[in-house]
Amino acid sequence: MPNIKCPHCGESFTIDEAGYADIVQQVRNAEFDRELKDREKLIENDKQQAIRLAETKAAGELQKMVSQKDAEIQNLKSQIESAGTAQDLAVQEAVADAQSKLADLQHQLEQAQHDRAHDAELAKAQLETQVQQTAAQKDTEIQQLKSQIESANLTRKMEISEAVSEIKRERDELKSSLEKAELEKDLESKSLKERYEMQLRDRDDEIERMKDFKARLSTKMVGESLEQHCQNEFNSMRMGAFPNAYFEKDNDARTGSKGDFIFRDYDRPEGEEERTEVISIMFEMKNENETTATKHKNEDFFKELDKDRREKGCEYAVLVSMLEADSDLYNQGIVDVSYRYPKMYVIRPQFFIQMITLLRNAALNSLQYKLQLEEMRMQNIDITHFEDRLNEFKSGFERNFNLASSKFQKVIDEIDKSIDHLQKTKQALIGSENNLRIANNKVQDITVRKLTYKNPTMQQKFKEAREAKALEGGEVSGD
Repeated sequence: MPNIKCPHCGESFTIDEAGYADIVQQVRNAEFDRELKDREKLIENDKQQAIRLAETKAAGELQKMVSQKDAEIQNLKSQIESAGTAQDLAVQEAVADAQSKLADLQHQLEQAQHDRAHDAELAKAQLETQVQQTAAQKDTEIQQLKSQIESANLTRKMEISEAVSEIKRERDELKSSLEKAELEKDLESKSLKERYEMQLRDRDDEIERMKDFKARLSTKMVGESLEQHCQNEFNSMRMGAFPNAYFEKDNDARTGSKGDFIFRDYDRPEGEEERTEVISIMFEMKNENETTATKHKNEDFFKELDKDRREKGCEYAVLVSMLEADSDLYNQGIVDVSYRYPKMYVIRPQFFIQMITLLRNAALNSLQYKLQLEEMRMQNIDITHFEDRLNEFKSGFERNFNLASSKFQKVIDEIDKSIDHLQKTKQALIGSENNLRIANNKVQDITVRKLTYKNPTMQQKFKEAREAKALEGGEVSGD
């Protein structure tokens, strides 16, 4: 289906062929009508301009000819007036000839107008023919577009057919692979079932053997504590199986309780740098002979053992117990009780070394990940320290900047105050200068006439003084 893109919002949408054909028809009709109207307007404008031009030209020629004929008539009239009655006939003939020529010109003007109208109709007919040709060309283009759309649809159908065939082929391959996988799964499940059945038989045999061994072990351990037995078992294999291990009694009772033994194994011997702890286990040993008359259960010691594990920073907690000797659950050998407390196990004494080996081997497998986590933790610490130092530098710089900025602002304020004070002083000096100038002008403007104005006494005194001065001057000149 064709894709249409909106010119306003730019969104593309898909329409069917009927809608696309309808839109094309609407666009073609609108374009055709608009083009036809434009052409009609152009032809009408050309026609009007041609008519106006012809009329103007004919009117000009007629006016020119009329002017010429008027001149000739005036000339003839003057000749008639000068020649007399003999020339009246010639004048009339000239007038008739002029009128005849004028009628011919009017006829030519009408003929020109008729020719212009005919040319306009011919141009309109040519335009209609051209419009029809354009419409036919548009129809041809539409047919070509339809053929292209049909070709594109055919190509798309072929592509869809090829894609469907490819999907069917992949489906068949997946189906065959699924059938093969199901067959392999059935064979594997049968093999696993047989292996598990064999392991169950071996476990049952092992249980029977362990029960017999437990009975013999109980006999063997008479006079020997369970703790001593486990320590002897470990020391007998320490150098061969656990050369880098630490296994000692827990003598730290500062928190109010302590376990029996703490086991820690490392990837390197003691004394080397960057030694990494592989695993740590808190052991608690409980023997039936060590209990009182009241029979205890293994669950009675879980809470205290988990507390000791957390306080001593051990990863695992293992209860080596001979309690509940008739319990089928604990007689299996190794029991995971992590559903009660995390990373806690209950074992019988004969599984002491096997338990350490299993946990140590599992920890060795994850040692690389531990080292990577430790490295990442140290990197995070370095990044944190870097960020702390960076933040400290930023805060110190910001504090110094704020102090400098505040001092700069204070200096600027003081300068502004000084400028204001000097400005005020300047204004005061300018004001004093103006006052002095005004006072000087007033002093310069003072005269005797102004001082004695409305003061007849002073006027009389000054008059007498002037007269006396005048008399003194006369006397001096007479002498």
